[in-house]
Amino acid sequence: MVNRPNVREQIEKREEALSPYAVKSRSSRGRLRCEEACSIRTSFQRDRDRIIHSKAFRRLKHKTQVFIAPAGDHYVTRLTHTLEVSQIARTIARALNLNEDLAEAIALGHDLGHTPFGHMGEQILNELFHGGFRHNEQSLRVVDVLERQGQGLNLTWEVRDGILNHSKGEGEVLGEDWADANTLEGGICKIADVVAYVNHDVEDAIRAGIIGQDDLPVSVAEALGSTHSQRVDTLVCDIINYSWPVSGNGGLTTPSVGMSPGILSVTNTLRQFLFERVYYSSLAGEEAAKAEGALRLLHSYLLTHDDSLPPELVLLSDDRERRVIDYIAGMTDQYALRLAGEISQ
Repeated sequence: MVNRPNVREQIEKREEALSPYAVKSRSSRGRLRCEEACSIRTSFQRDRDRIIHSKAFRRLKHKTQVFIAPAGDHYVTRLTHTLEVSQIARTIARALNLNEDLAEAIALGHDLGHTPFGHMGEQILNELFHGGFRHNEQSLRVVDVLERQGQGLNLTWEVRDGILNHSKGEGEVLGEDWADANTLEGGICKIADVVAYVNHDVEDAIRAGIIGQDDLPVSVAEALGSTHSQRVDTLVCDIINYSWPVSGNGGLTTPSVGMSPGILSVTNTLRQFLFERVYYSSLAGEEAAKAEGALRLLHSYLLTHDDSLPPELVLLSDDRERRVIDYIAGMTDQYALRLAGEISQ
């Protein structure tokens, strides 16, 4: 009888050739609950698969990225955004000799807790919930508690840390308020998130007629390029070149992933342009008002109708408002609108 090889152990041995700053799978801080290791997949590969097979991940395909109820098939959704972040993060991690599997798992899970209707939905739930609402914290709650009917996905500490610490707010990229994750792979996911959305949101805004190609700041086109692919390529190459020391043999006091000063400056210029010309305007209009009304109606109705909540949510928390927020945050755009319509009849 031929002994079956332990593939995981072979992969873990290969990981020893990664950068000394990379997180090795066998050195993970572990899970919330101990589990027997898989004979095929490393702990981070296993996390990646659990995220992809989760219900929250599937629902991302029907959640808004920026534009609510767009009238076209090619607008970015929360799912396509997640896939773009994952691919960019994997490219950077592989080039820097860091743990690509860890970067991929963090990227795939980073937005699992995002609300319906994009950032407008997050703002409304943050206003309504007494404890405040932040999608990165909700993403961690999804993987820790809400998935698998209260069992959670039981992910590794490193993936959970990257998910929790990916959010940036409106502060500048790598600015004073930029609190990075505790692994370089988490830092890669955070900066890959920026690279993805500042580029695909430009394309969507042009598609929606909110801006034109010539409206982009001149400095952005000159430094990053005039097309989506040129801008992404410029940013990714700059991040890799600037961060190259982390791929080496050690000796760095504070290893980090970042951008060169010039590219960082124009990235922040582009990001601020999007806030002023695209993101704020997406919060106005008939569709946005309809979405806001639906969320407020759902919140007020569900607070007094526990029987309308899924049974598993009722069992998960003694806090009625917490249950309601969990339910609404997990909804897709279409489901939220449909349920609000049924309630208002």
